[in-house]
Amino acid sequence: MKTGRAWRVGIKDFLMMSGNRQRPHLKGPSWLILLVCFISIFLIGLYIYPPRNTAACYIFFSSGCSGHGDGPSVPSRELTDEETAARVVITEILKSPLVESKNPKVAFMFLTPGPLPFEMLWDKFFQGNEGRFTVYVHASRGQANFVSPHFIGRNIRSEKVDWGKISMIDAEKRLLMNALQDPDNQHFALLSDSCVPLQPFDYVYNYLIFTNVSFIDCYDDPGPHGAGGRYTEPMLPEIEYKYFRKGSQWFTMTRRHALIIMADSLYYKKFRLYCRPGMPEGRNCYADEHYFQTLFYMVDPSGISNWSVTYVDWSERKWHPRSYKPQDITTKLLRNITAFDTSLHYTSDAKKTVLKTPCIWNGMRRPCFLFARKFFPETLDNWMKIFPNSTTF
Repeated sequence: MKTGRAWRVGIKDFLMMSGNRQRPHLKGPSWLILLVCFISIFLIGLYIYPPRNTAACYIFFSSGCSGHGDGPSVPSRELTDEETAARVVITEILKSPLVESKNPKVAFMFLTPGPLPFEMLWDKFFQGNEGRFTVYVHASRGQANFVSPHFIGRNIRSEKVDWGKISMIDAEKRLLMNALQDPDNQHFALLSDSCVPLQPFDYVYNYLIFTNVSFIDCYDDPGPHGAGGRYTEPMLPEIEYKYFRKGSQWFTMTRRHALIIMADSLYYKKFRLYCRPGMPEGRNCYADEHYFQTLFYMVDPSGISNWSVTYVDWSERKWHPRSYKPQDITTKLLRNITAFDTSLHYTSDAKKTVLKTPCIWNGMRRPCFLFARKFFPETLDNWMKIFPNSTTF
């Protein structure tokens, strides 16, 4: 019963006890001033030292609470049946323990129009690591022919992909559904035909397998190339403006998050209908830059890194990132890229803000990037010469 008594000791008891110890010089509203001071000190303490994984945390600081796997936040409105069903499924996936694999593998998923210009570089990357990876190739313009044994027979059924349209997301989902059929695949990396590896296989494998977050690029861009120009009200009520996020499409993803993508139809439908090029009022929206980013910011924000492990140079701030030519490929370039431990994002509003995200891996500052793009095919020979043989993780 001591617990019950302690719970009942509240403000009223505090005032009664204060009343029994009144001093002559405390007149008028002095007790009220003391009460306000007490509450102010309490709230300041909560702000400086917010509680974690407690009811108090979610009452006072819902946006700052840690809780990977706790599921979507408590809604502020009555949900539709479809939303409730979606939240139930997503919450169950986040909370359910995954079957551990005795031989965890990384699924390397290549999204390409046709052949892979860097096939032999990837072959060099994979050599000697059989049994720790799987390869899947989505060639949208027809089956690609390969020479490397690591790629032969790894084409999946593919369909046409149009840049900026929902077919890009469909292709990524097609890669994921094929890779998920192997229960040993625990982490899934999406790569393009212009991607190259920056680190040896062991480094990449340890980086991805021994983390429990998905490396999904995600940031708030209020400008015309972000929420300010691409969000539309028909996405309501399921997707509010404040949740709309942007980021690179080149992700790596945990098995749990890959399952959520397979299970989701509600939020996918919103992006299929209302995020596309040529929308009303001259708006253009590109689902591959917003769907995964917005979805996971809504349902599991603590489960994503907010930066991509694939390096892309957007510093020129054009429609497309910088493309590298043979003369650019040097050991100095490789050292520079692999030394970055901060990821940069550039907003498209008038402020042109540079957002800096430190690259934190399991609580430690680490280099950000495992892969890089975009490189012209004729850079292959130079990459074969400088690709590292070993790197300490």
